[in-house]
Amino acid sequence: MPTQKKSRRPAKPAAPVSEGAAILEKLKAEKVRWVQLFYTDVFGGYNMVSIPLSGLEAEMFEGGVPKLDGSSVRGFREIFESDMLLIPDPRTLARIPWDPGSGGTVRFICDVRIGGTSVPYEHDPRWVARKTERVLADEGFEHSYWGPEVEFFVFDSVQLIPSVQAVRDAWSGAGYLLGNGEAPWQTGPMQPTIRFKEGYHRTPPLDALLGLRDEVCNILVDDFHLTLDAHHHEVATASQAEINLRYDDLVPMADHIQDLRYVIKNVAARHGKIACLMPKPVYGDNGIGMHTNQSLWSDGRNRFYDAADKYAEVSQTCRYYIGGLLKHARALCAITNPITNSYRRLVPGYEAPVFIAWSKANRSANVRIPFYHRGRPGAKRIEYRTPDSAANIYLTEAALALAGLDGIRRKMEPPPPVDENIYRLTPEKRRELEIRELPGSLGEALDCLESDHAFLRPAFANSLLETYIALKREEQLELNLRPHPYEFYRYLDV
Repeated sequence: MPTQKKSRRPAKPAAPVSEGAAILEKLKAEKVRWVQLFYTDVFGGYNMVSIPLSGLEAEMFEGGVPKLDGSSVRGFREIFESDMLLIPDPRTLARIPWDPGSGGTVRFICDVRIGGTSVPYEHDPRWVARKTERVLADEGFEHSYWGPEVEFFVFDSVQLIPSVQAVRDAWSGAGYLLGNGEAPWQTGPMQPTIRFKEGYHRTPPLDALLGLRDEVCNILVDDFHLTLDAHHHEVATASQAEINLRYDDLVPMADHIQDLRYVIKNVAARHGKIACLMPKPVYGDNGIGMHTNQSLWSDGRNRFYDAADKYAEVSQTCRYYIGGLLKHARALCAITNPITNSYRRLVPGYEAPVFIAWSKANRSANVRIPFYHRGRPGAKRIEYRTPDSAANIYLTEAALALAGLDGIRRKMEPPPPVDENIYRLTPEKRRELEIRELPGSLGEALDCLESDHAFLRPAFANSLLETYIALKREEQLELNLRPHPYEFYRYLDV
């Protein structure tokens, strides 16, 4: 009989390597030593903890890193419920290029979860943005594309007079001096400067920080893997600038804006300068906004575009979305313009929107339809011009999306577009055109949010709004308690 061959048992397939394990192997091969875990607080601040690579385990990408005391973060948890988890998002892996002496360092943006349960934390702004994406998807909008335009100043120095303590306590009065080589108020030997409101698209040597912006953008592209559209000098003197990123989905774009702000501040500091995202630091010149471009898509189609519309090629869906933004514009200010200084920018004469209206190509309206070309469905979007760079970008994008979605659900037809310079219209004409004004202070904006916030409920927990409003009212009160330097000039002879 022929000898029977022994049957070979098929080899057991290798267990699949988890995403977390694959990332760790990659980081070990690249000799990374430190991992920075970033998360965002209620007011938009970037916070982080550093751990050695050996302290990051593969299962932590799902189970979380137990390194967050929520009671130490403003607007988060109480001391008796403070244990929280950081969940690293693998898609946000980036290399930190400075401080090479510490060894290779990488960064992940994290979601925040409650310790013991791993339930997403409702005060985590990134979670609010994630919930908003789900709400949009449930309404049939698979994608919402966002393109905030980040403006900022870079000062050589900020001197508080007579001291930081005096500014904080104001016992003996307080003031400040801004130093910048471009600005016309500089003393010393005469040199060319950028006059007020004459900085737009200026070239070197008047644009003194082209190289610094190039450095920022190179780091964003090479180390943070972002796609840029442009950067340039903005309208104001004192090195006012703008950097534009390529549009992206809601949560990824919010991540990108956080990274952009972080890199700007660090590069400026490494050059001995101060990056300032406060909306109105310079009296008599333009402030810094964060005009936020947005559009809704489904089935690969831009739902804001309609070639048959003769005014601006916008669809009825887009008009309803605009109607929602205009309806809730005053309440939105509490989120999109979240600090007392925001309302020093929202005044006439400095290209900042003061009035609630919409139009194509009209920068005096707070909702603008950019209209550079016809017949380009992919480029159709709206630009909401109210926000400034102090805003928490996760909450801002979420609130704008929910306001617009409320307009779509309730079929809010906006008033007719206003194709005039609204600043020059009489009060009577503005009333005739149904043009309202934005709030004049943070306190007024908070009042508006308290009376108009139902549209936010699909993604904003009541406890988050209550905490936010309470802490912001404290901010407003602290400013109101302190005498202002200009009051001495104005009233010392009373």
